[in-house]
Amino acid sequence: MFGLDKLLSKKDQKITLNSPVKGQLIDKAAIPDPTFADGILGATAGFLSSDGVIYAPCDGQITQIFRTGHALTITSVNGVEILIHVGINTVDLKGRGFKALVEQDQKVKCGDELIKFEIETIKEAGFSLEIPMVICNGDDFAKVEFIAPCEVTPASAVCTIEKK
Repeated sequence: MFGLDKLLSKKDQKITLNSPVKGQLIDKAAIPDPTFADGILGATAGFLSSDGVIYAPCDGQITQIFRTGHALTITSVNGVEILIHVGINTVDLKGRGFKALVEQDQKVKCGDELIKFEIETIKEAGFSLEIPMVICNGDDFAKVEFIAPCEVTPASAVCTIEKK
């Protein structure tokens, strides 16, 4: 029985986050903004959406939603703080082409739709479509690791986080 307890406690040490989009996981170096590409805000991966929807990567609570609808922060039930930012410099659209589907402090389930956005509106305005997902409090954990670039869905596990 001791071995099973040890195995279960090891399993509880890992947190998995799913993709916030249906589309592509890309290398963070492909994000055309050094703040995200260099991981200045924390461990980062980039995404490209094929359907214009941001999905909850985990169960948690919306801790910040930008009034322009272009970005939000969700805190997982395990305490992981995740920033999802739709596009680069899209704050300059002042909300045009974005629709927030959640409110601050709202509880969400993994896979819930959080933001809808118009890919063509962002493109036509000349902004990049890369979507950084940042683990803002990665220093609180032993390890944060994203999978290699690939096609993803909201059901795809893309990040493993190990507790200290």
